[in-house]
Amino acid sequence: MHSATPAIAMSLFLSQMLLLPLLLLAVAPAVPDSGCQTRCGDVEIPYPFGIGTNCSREGQAYICNITESGLQKPFAGNVEVLNILLEMGQVRMLNPVSSACYSPNYNNVNYNRWRLNLEGTPYRFSNLLNKFTAIGCDTLAYIIDDHWSSISYQSGCVSMCRDEESIVSDSCSGMGCCQTSIPKNLRYYRVWFDGNFNNADTWRFSNCSYAALLEADWFQFNTSYITTSQLMQINGDGRVPVVLDWAIGHETCEVASHNLSSYACISNNSACIDSSNGPGYLCNCSTGYQGNPYVSNGCQDIDECNQQSNPCSDGICQNLPGNYSCHCPEGTHGDAYNGTCTPNQKLSLAVKAVIGTSISLIFLLVFGMCICMIYQRRKLIQSRKRYFSEHGGMQLREEMRLQSLAFRIFSKEELERATNRFDKNRILGQGGYGTVYKGDMGDDQFVAIKQPKVINERQKKEFGKEMLILSQVNHRNIVKLLGCCLEVEVPMLVYEFVPNGNLFELIHSRNIDNLPLAVRLNIARDSADALAYLHYSASPPIIHGDVKSANILLHENFTAKVSDFGASRLNPKDEEQFATLVQGTCGYLDPEYLQTCKLTEKSDVYSFGVVLLELLTRRKAIYFGENERETSLASNFILAKKEDRLQELLDNQVTSEGDAELIGRIGELAVQCLSVRGEERPTMKDVADQLNNMGKLHPVPWTPPNAEDIESFLPVPSDAQTSTGNTSYIQEVALLIEYAR
Repeated sequence: MHSATPAIAMSLFLSQMLLLPLLLLAVAPAVPDSGCQTRCGDVEIPYPFGIGTNCSREGQAYICNITESGLQKPFAGNVEVLNILLEMGQVRMLNPVSSACYSPNYNNVNYNRWRLNLEGTPYRFSNLLNKFTAIGCDTLAYIIDDHWSSISYQSGCVSMCRDEESIVSDSCSGMGCCQTSIPKNLRYYRVWFDGNFNNADTWRFSNCSYAALLEADWFQFNTSYITTSQLMQINGDGRVPVVLDWAIGHETCEVASHNLSSYACISNNSACIDSSNGPGYLCNCSTGYQGNPYVSNGCQDIDECNQQSNPCSDGICQNLPGNYSCHCPEGTHGDAYNGTCTPNQKLSLAVKAVIGTSISLIFLLVFGMCICMIYQRRKLIQSRKRYFSEHGGMQLREEMRLQSLAFRIFSKEELERATNRFDKNRILGQGGYGTVYKGDMGDDQFVAIKQPKVINERQKKEFGKEMLILSQVNHRNIVKLLGCCLEVEVPMLVYEFVPNGNLFELIHSRNIDNLPLAVRLNIARDSADALAYLHYSASPPIIHGDVKSANILLHENFTAKVSDFGASRLNPKDEEQFATLVQGTCGYLDPEYLQTCKLTEKSDVYSFGVVLLELLTRRKAIYFGENERETSLASNFILAKKEDRLQELLDNQVTSEGDAELIGRIGELAVQCLSVRGEERPTMKDVADQLNNMGKLHPVPWTPPNAEDIESFLPVPSDAQTSTGNTSYIQEVALLIEYAR
């Protein structure tokens, strides 16, 4: 424990010091007297500051005192001035450190708190260069404004430490030392220590707390400030540098310049700048000039040519008012600014003819290229207009205007910028219908941009109408369609961006041991709710057409969102949907759809049944069995159920959780969905209701993952899933039909 220094004892008297009375010593003269003192010791005192009568503007007069050491130093009131930065509009002064020292003998705290009042002066504390700093253990200090009728807290800082070993030098992040910013235009501050933080528990190695507003770049924390009185010995009496911003008056440049009798920027070639920290303005010399803009003819031209580094390199430098120019020496030519002057060469008539001909040819070539570019640009614009019209853009735009839809038609350039011209590093996924890119629309807004591969004539005619319908699909478990781009041959779709990958990656492509049954059931319920909404609540109803785990995206807390409507069909009740080309993904295709080419809601039900099996078994829809042959998960599961050997297929974690009844009900529901005949399958609404009832009757405990768990679920490259068929899969479908019989 150390004793208080004499400077701390003296601060009991000086703690009520006000800077204001001694700063207002001078009345602003039009110009300073010629006999004014311009230096005090090592500190230059430029106007509008000054020492003596009629030597400064109002509020900027200093006193030049001789200190005990015999040196001359300038003071503003009782505060020592270190230096004046005229061009920056700043003054550095010494600010006393406030302290709160615990006395174990008397069990009390002695406070020495300083305040500084800049009201009515041109000064305000710099909010950019200063930090309010608190040092000590068990310390809470504030800057407060209590010179009016109420107290307001401007900034606060907490510094804690358990023992000497927990303190680290050069680190001011809360362990023994903390720093915080201050607000703009702060003119009054007083240090205040919270009485509940008084060093009572750490006095054996640190019995004092310190606080001060100080210059951030000057300060470097040292552990000795905690255990000794070294801080209070800086500059002899515990004073530290603080930066004050200053400004002329309280008006802007525009207002002040109309009153020439008080306008401070009186030098030619000077410019006025509004203060960035409170009201008022500053003066600076214009570019190419230097000096004092506050006095007549104070801004003088900078002679760049006479500086040590020749700005013209090997050329001839000519000084100009506020600038300079460079010329190549006589007999040479080139760029004198970069020192590339080369001797002139006399050219023969033949050479001149060749040069003239070459220049003419180049001109004709450039002219021809410009004509070609203009033609190509017009052709591109016409093709974009044609594509826009073919895709129903006019009708879509009119309906958007009439219905005030939150749907946007993007330009091709917008999507190219968002994807860095469709950079391959932006690819989120690829499939049979196209490629999905991650797009950055700015302001931390990310989207998923799908670039389809092909579009048929029927889809071209109906595209605008279908976009209008899909834009109104609004369900928490369906990826929101935000807009489209119609001015390309194959329209592009813009969806909301879902960050946590898809279900296929979660259960097949990541080394995750802990995937609770509750998570799987929640994903299944979310997906079923979304498909039921498409089938029964959308107007007209929508058949997804490509339900699979790769098209089920995962949002926060693994909320499922159904995506990718590339194979979807609008399903008006009075129309039947026949496909001339069967589309979908191997392992998920409805056998009845393969035979009849008729796409129905029950086709989605079948595909969802395969997704249920993936969740229960963590096997792919088409996987390699024990005989190293491709095997259909659906047919193998139905066969295993008939032969009562489901345990062989179920995921180990599912069986280990022990809810056999719930697992059995989910498996039975999956088998119902996988019925060969569509009329025997339940509807998607029935499936969603059953899954919701399972969740209520068989609640499975689950705690949402923390940030580290979610990190392991972020997207990784997934196995390729194509939309083309293969021979082994057709064989498995045949087996599936045979097992069903």
